[in-house]
Amino acid sequence: MQLCFLGATGTVTGSKYLLSHQTADGSSRRILIDCGLFQGLKQLRLRNWADLPIDPKTIDAVVLTHAHIDHSGYLPLLVKNGFSGKVYCTPATRDLCEVLLLDSAHLQEEEARYANKSGFSKHNPALPLYGTEDAQNALALLVPIAYDKDLDLGAGLTLRLAPSGHILGSAFVRIHSKKTSILFSGDIGRPHDILMKAPAAIKQADYLVLESTYGNRLHERSDPQLQLAEIINQTVKQKGVVLIPVFAVGRAQELLYYIHLLKAAGTIPKDLPVYLNSPMAVDATAIFNHFSDEHRLSAEQSHALCRVAHMVNGVEESKRLNLMRGPMIILSASGMATGGRVVHHLKAFAPHAINTILFVGFQAAGTRGAAMLDGAPSIKIHGEYVPVLAKVALLSNLSAHADYAEILTWLSGFSAPPKMTFITHGEPVAADAMRLHLEEQLRWSVTVPDYLETVNLD
Repeated sequence: MQLCFLGATGTVTGSKYLLSHQTADGSSRRILIDCGLFQGLKQLRLRNWADLPIDPKTIDAVVLTHAHIDHSGYLPLLVKNGFSGKVYCTPATRDLCEVLLLDSAHLQEEEARYANKSGFSKHNPALPLYGTEDAQNALALLVPIAYDKDLDLGAGLTLRLAPSGHILGSAFVRIHSKKTSILFSGDIGRPHDILMKAPAAIKQADYLVLESTYGNRLHERSDPQLQLAEIINQTVKQKGVVLIPVFAVGRAQELLYYIHLLKAAGTIPKDLPVYLNSPMAVDATAIFNHFSDEHRLSAEQSHALCRVAHMVNGVEESKRLNLMRGPMIILSASGMATGGRVVHHLKAFAPHAINTILFVGFQAAGTRGAAMLDGAPSIKIHGEYVPVLAKVALLSNLSAHADYAEILTWLSGFSAPPKMTFITHGEPVAADAMRLHLEEQLRWSVTVPDYLETVNLD
């Protein structure tokens, strides 16, 4: 086997790993594990527009760890450029990809149209990275497979998925031959998440590709429900708006459930208007209820989650929200404020001190979310700088990523150390910190690979 790191090195985005395998009789396979978009810093985003370092036509199959765009969002472009093989994933990932990939294509088409109409793009004309037709073509290749079932990939390779607890459908990907095995962690969930079940225990892998999003941090142990209530009530007193940029899959449903609990307990006003302004999140919430065996909530709790907010679908209704006054809560995608309807809400509400912009997840370097959390006095939206006078807050302990202590606990379930662990999917400081934790506490062999680095696996 040979492994090439095509993404998620030095960054949390753009996850792509190419696994090549050739047998003694000459048969071979090239399997791409994850197919994510680069996000955040411009030099990273430009990689999306550059030619992939390998010809997509030579890839035999793709395996997705989960549906988030930094793991699946490059797939329409891969298909557009010639890939025609099967894309393996869990059934929930298949359904979520239909929502996320079509939304990604739509957003890019809309942003290109808006740029051409407004004239703020340096390109003439501005073009989307890919369109709706490309996303539909990619979705046609998705093949759902169940957890804990072996699938023959050919050339002596076998695929097996196990629940990783990050979002619905998220999976650890294990590929093995007669001689060796490799496990791709994808994004690892938390053992005591309020919604998702704990990650499955893994006993063995000869090689491990491990995420490190929170490799240098521990999540706060304070109760996020109490913190959320405090932020909401402070803003309500000022008759302001709590604007929450959310990830449509996972975080939106978690926030809705917490808001339901706070209202039910009378901790926040029961008549406080709540709006979920993301068609993608609305659809993802319906999928969440469909896959009830993958999360902790009962049918009654799931229905309560859906009833707590008014679901906004139409564009005109979305625009009217920007003209309304608080107090109210608006949840809107995207979670890092890189695009979507939340960007228009930021233009309306960020310039006013009575409002609160509440982030509830990791903000990658180069995103508007990261800039606001770093105290930026203004953010650039549609070619203009918008002042940020609203309070900017963060609920860091709502993350769907395990912190380094939780990852170390999960790793303790291995019966023996892998021959080598490759640390990826983290900013440079976080990845190196994760390396040190594994070397010093577990005495494992660890390395942090570079972009496009290729290694041979015995």
